Amino acid sequence: MFAVGPPRTATTWLDRVLRRSNSVSLAERIKETNFFAGDFWRGLTWYQFHFRSCSPGRLIAEVCPQYFDHPLARERIAFHVPSCRIVCTLRDPVQRLYSHYRHLRCTGWLGPVGLEEALRLHRQWIGPGNILGASMYAAHLKGWLDKFGKENVLVLLNDDLDRNSQKYLDQLCAFAGIPAIDLNGSPVGTRVNARPRAPRSPRLARLGRQFRRFLLTRRLYWLNESLESFWEFCSGGGEEFRPLDSSNESRLRAFFRPDIEALEQLIGRDLSAWKQR
Repeated sequence: MFAVGPPRTATTWLDRVLRRSNSVSLAERIKETNFFAGDFWRGLTWYQFHFRSCSPGRLIAEVCPQYFDHPLARERIAFHVPSCRIVCTLRDPVQRLYSHYRHLRCTGWLGPVGLEEALRLHRQWIGPGNILGASMYAAHLKGWLDKFGKENVLVLLNDDLDRNSQKYLDQLCAFAGIPAIDLNGSPVGTRVNARPRAPRSPRLARLGRQFRRFLLTRRLYWLNESLESFWEFCSGGGEEFRPLDSSNESRLRAFFRPDIEALEQLIGRDLSAWKQR
């Protein structure tokens, strides 16, 4: 099973919760390998290493948001794991976009630029990771549905997670064919990996991300884990992010409205709350 919802759709929460189950095996000591997207060149042996200790009879799963808007990742998964199931976690596209923007600031992908400048930069190119494109759910979801079949694709909405996290998780477990995971007493809150503040230094944020990436691609996971407080230092400590400006929000909601309406048709859900807040 692959959980391929785009960034900032509670994928970290989902990964941590699934790791509590004795019925699921995920990549060891790393959430997302990014193999079927940017690291495909490393070869299947590199990818299989991450699942080398999987117990027989367990569901093998990966949670990787980089796959959602990556057509090549979708094709590669279909070729190498044709019988897998797909979970797409989706969130209000405007909220997701603003959260993604903050994340890119904190990880050094974007310098100290405002949202409008970030949008201008992202409108200049089309491809995986684009903060606008990753919120255009309908076209990407249709690609997953066409490739794997409607019966093998589950769409989960963050609105449902916020209302009832246990019911949200029960849907996933039933779809995956695994026993229910009880959230009672769970230390995992639904707000994981929040980004309330900009980095103290964009350059430090960028260097921290690059160094972390260096460690992960070389499977130095023990060192990555030991430096967790350092990664937090690199990515935060700056000014507090302000709430999304109302004029920007209105323009973005108008921009995403046609895609939201197309998504409503695909999943049979009323998404009026996403069109106007």
